[in-house]
Amino acid sequence: MIAACDVCLRRTWLIARLAGRIERERLGGSRRLSLLLALADDDLIRAVHADARVVGEYRAFDAAAAREAIERAGLSALCRHTERYPAALRDLPDPPAVVHVAGDAERFAALTAPDRPAVAVVGARRSLPVYGLEVARSLGRGLAAADVVVVSGLALGIDSAAHAGAVEVGGPTIAVLAGGADRPYPRSKERLYAAVRRDGCVVSEMPPGAGGHKWCFPARNRIIAALARVTVVVEAAERSGSLITAELARDLGREVAAVPGRVTSPLAAGTNALLKDGAAVVRSAEDALDLACGVGGWVRRDRRDQVPGHLRALLSAVAEGSETIDDLAARGHGVGQAMAGLAELELLGHVRRVGGGGRFVAAA
Repeated sequence: MIAACDVCLRRTWLIARLAGRIERERLGGSRRLSLLLALADDDLIRAVHADARVVGEYRAFDAAAAREAIERAGLSALCRHTERYPAALRDLPDPPAVVHVAGDAERFAALTAPDRPAVAVVGARRSLPVYGLEVARSLGRGLAAADVVVVSGLALGIDSAAHAGAVEVGGPTIAVLAGGADRPYPRSKERLYAAVRRDGCVVSEMPPGAGGHKWCFPARNRIIAALARVTVVVEAAERSGSLITAELARDLGREVAAVPGRVTSPLAAGTNALLKDGAAVVRSAEDALDLACGVGGWVRRDRRDQVPGHLRALLSAVAEGSETIDDLAARGHGVGQAMAGLAELELLGHVRRVGGGGRFVAAA
């Protein structure tokens, strides 16, 4: 589906064509970038001192060829003049002219409907595997299991862990890329890209084939912040790009939250600073769900058929009456494995504690 007008397609071409010049002109950080991206075409051309060749190509732009390129790449395209364009992006002072979508266009419209809650989970690329990555994955699982859309950037570290958690339970997720939506970035996330595209959507404001310049990443962050009701930062150093996302979310009037970290860890400096400045505390997916949907205003979906494969036998054992660690051990489940698996199943909403907390039953 190509629901994009000639004017917006030309704007997208112009942004991609001037990418290098925008990189040189964005001195002053993300706010300067926002001012540039909010300029009308002719003003942008003057602001970045585009040469005569670019101006000539701009005047001769072929919208039909642009549509053909989008179709060849297997993408859909929605421009800001169409009803299907995400309403949340209209809150931006510099909304993308076109959103290119890899994945089902109807599903994208449903995932970005005004009444559909979404939570952005972002953080450090070089995160701690035992803490940050597992927290992000658990948040992705818990949010998606409750049918809340998980939004992130498919980057290494926290972003990809959050998407992976959502994919594990077959839940909704949107990946926003800095380059074209027709190819994974980074390349090492090709399998995850395919899974997100299958179960959710991959989107970008850049046309197919476009590479990501440095400025494209903070530009992408504004889309992540706008699409989500809540932005949760899991791990972030003092100058992490995820803090830009949090700042953009706050500017848009969205909720900002953070996962507490060890005060001695450099990767907790950014998140703990957010908490000091008033960000909401997120200790689990339930905290994020309460922020996105209102306290108690969310309902976990029964996704037993989509339980991660390594947990299915454990859940079946609990459902059949093995309610304690001892019971599970007697059925051949290792104690440590059972404890970790029960904690994961509890987070996903498939089991709950009863009695004094030592017994587990399958959730209704």
